[in-house]
Amino acid sequence: MKKVLFFAASLLISMMAQAQMNDPIYDDLSEDEMVQEYERKIRLEAIEDSLNYVRAMNALENMEFVVEADQLIFKWGRTAFVNSSTNFVAVSKDEAVIQIAPFNGGGGPNGVGGITLTGTPSNVKTKTNKRGNTYFSMNVSGAGISATVSISVAKGSNRVTLNINPNFNSNNITLTGDLLPTAFSNIYKGRSF
Repeated sequence: MKKVLFFAASLLISMMAQAQMNDPIYDDLSEDEMVQEYERKIRLEAIEDSLNYVRAMNALENMEFVVEADQLIFKWGRTAFVNSSTNFVAVSKDEAVIQIAPFNGGGGPNGVGGITLTGTPSNVKTKTNKRGNTYFSMNVSGAGISATVSISVAKGSNRVTLNINPNFNSNNITLTGDLLPTAFSNIYKGRSF
């Protein structure tokens, strides 16, 4: 079984490398130059991931961040891929905005296909485990919301899983997306409650 998995993984990696080598950018390069170019791309992606991680951790620490969600996972495991500019959780010092807009084309109470709630963050906690993964939690309370928000950030990435647990019902929702400093985000906020 292990041999089959190893063979499948090797085949997949070689197919991915071949697909990238067929890119028109590689047409005028020798085989050695193509390998060097591919390795350079891999190193650049690693550097970019490291920079994004550092930015995300600084934004989390300064309470000036946005989680732009590209996927929603509802209570019973149903998922929906969504627009990250209209599905987000934003925190700016003493204000938190939670916007869930799974319906494209507008409508809904917020005008962009969902709901937008504004509240005040409190009871903020941040913890990093031995493996370097960071866990952030806060309570958000406002006129239309009372919930606990939890964020899990894997070491070396700005990719996060965010859980919203309302305090008065069990309609939990999970978002996956990128954690960005507020200045780097591209969000569109609807009408808030």
